[in-house]
Amino acid sequence: MNVYTVAIVDDNFLARKSILERLKDFEEFKIQISAVNGQDAIAQCKETPVDIILMDIEMPVMDGITATQQLKSLTPTSKIIMLTTFDEDDKIFQAILNGASGYLLKDEGKEYIYKAMIDVLNGGAAMSPSIAMKTLEYVRRHNSNPISSVSECILSSREIEILVELKNGLLYKEISSKLFISEGTVRKHIENIYRKLQVNNRTHAVNEAIRNRYI
Repeated sequence: MNVYTVAIVDDNFLARKSILERLKDFEEFKIQISAVNGQDAIAQCKETPVDIILMDIEMPVMDGITATQQLKSLTPTSKIIMLTTFDEDDKIFQAILNGASGYLLKDEGKEYIYKAMIDVLNGGAAMSPSIAMKTLEYVRRHNSNPISSVSECILSSREIEILVELKNGLLYKEISSKLFISEGTVRKHIENIYRKLQVNNRTHAVNEAIRNRYI
């Protein structure tokens, strides 16, 4: 039986612990590295390259997408799977363009994550079903040149969905229920919206989005 070395990269201790718990029953995987951000992952992987890296996206010091690009240059044989709560179009494509071989949501079950890791190690690609569907939808919307269109709008489709609901007057909890995502994820998306639009409240965010014809 082949044994593959694994790096887990996530700034959240409980998230790292959860991944460890889900992988502990699979003898094929040996957790070699536990890193708290992209910079930490690069430093550790430089000293001890691993077969596969499970990479979070939103982290302090260095985010997962930037780290993925640098790690693919540093250790090109290492496979990288983004394991995140974010299903935003721009993040999906940035991760893929930077060298990720997979993009999974953190709430996937252990069997699904295990199969995804094996598929990637065997030269395949892995995506959560909802991510795969969003990718197909994005390509259909931008069928002339999907990759170059990523930068046309600074907001992801999910952020636009949330902005529409803010415009309609829904509260965070109501948006969470309507879009089938957690209230914490809604809050994180709204933080990103404010940052991208350079505003600090929902009224200004909606007005700026309307001005730019995002909604």
